[in-house]
Amino acid sequence: MINAIELESFGIIEKLVWQKLGNINLVIGNNGTGKTFLLKSLYTAMRTIEEFKRGDDQRNINQILFDKLYWTFQTEKIGDLVRKGSEHPLSLKICFNDKVFFYSFGKETAKEIKNVDNNIPQRKDNSIFLPAKEVLSLHNIILKSREQDKVFGFDDTYLDLARALSTQPQKGKNFTEFSQSRKNLEDILGGTIEYEQDSNRWQFRKGKQKFSIGTTAEGIKKIAILDTLLGNRYLTPNSIVFIDEPEAALHPEAISKLLDIIATLAERGIQFFLASHSYFVIKKLYLISQQKEMSIPIISAETWYSEDLQNGMIDNPIIDESIRLYKEEIDLV
Repeated sequence: MINAIELESFGIIEKLVWQKLGNINLVIGNNGTGKTFLLKSLYTAMRTIEEFKRGDDQRNINQILFDKLYWTFQTEKIGDLVRKGSEHPLSLKICFNDKVFFYSFGKETAKEIKNVDNNIPQRKDNSIFLPAKEVLSLHNIILKSREQDKVFGFDDTYLDLARALSTQPQKGKNFTEFSQSRKNLEDILGGTIEYEQDSNRWQFRKGKQKFSIGTTAEGIKKIAILDTLLGNRYLTPNSIVFIDEPEAALHPEAISKLLDIIATLAERGIQFFLASHSYFVIKKLYLISQQKEMSIPIISAETWYSEDLQNGMIDNPIIDESIRLYKEEIDLV
């Protein structure tokens, strides 16, 4: 898994060093503080490593990295990703199983990234990015927009996810923890999400009834995405999953159950990076860390100060505001 990361002059992020990462890692902060930006920077690096020398892909790693950055961040030129006003080049370093992937480039970079160093062995496993917005109802639109029209709009996190969801289910017995997690996910859903090949549409099945995906709740569709990726074996025990705002469109009970499932999958080997501004998510992960004696590193956006929930709750404006509201409620009572 990813053991440590370092970023400098990467977009909104001036400098970040995050070490001793775990199977569940949490980024917290208000909107616009760089949470999603951080997750996307890590995702593009991992997908670059995974696509390199896979199948018949003849691109070198420099070309793959350029394509992933260009289509994920969708800037006019790659050099625009360098932090404005910075005197340093953009750089990213990932330690993966103690092997290093590193790259850097300056503001004038437009077509080619020359400084790339990869010592990580070829990976057969997949990383995936789950955005705050569900994609099932947009599945065919995303594929057409990117594969046929080749236009900006849906970035590579959406395209990669749409393609992953198109992977056909495999026969045979699934990983035990995955099977149990899928059962728990389907209990939350109250049914199953299925893709009908004939109509090229996703549908929600509850008992003998079928419902159009467009009439299905956002939260159900979001949980169904994780269920589908476990079912079609796109995710394996060595996968890395990046989830932006796991709390989006879910009620508190569903969030709690979803995080319990994530903890189970993390114990099986999947590494998770979550970005959230929800006190409920922070509190639930804190309880999981205490109950399971599990290290859950947490970092606050803007200051990029890191702690571990196993050692207790951290000081953060989101937590402070939640406590303030609780005290205000007590005063009113």
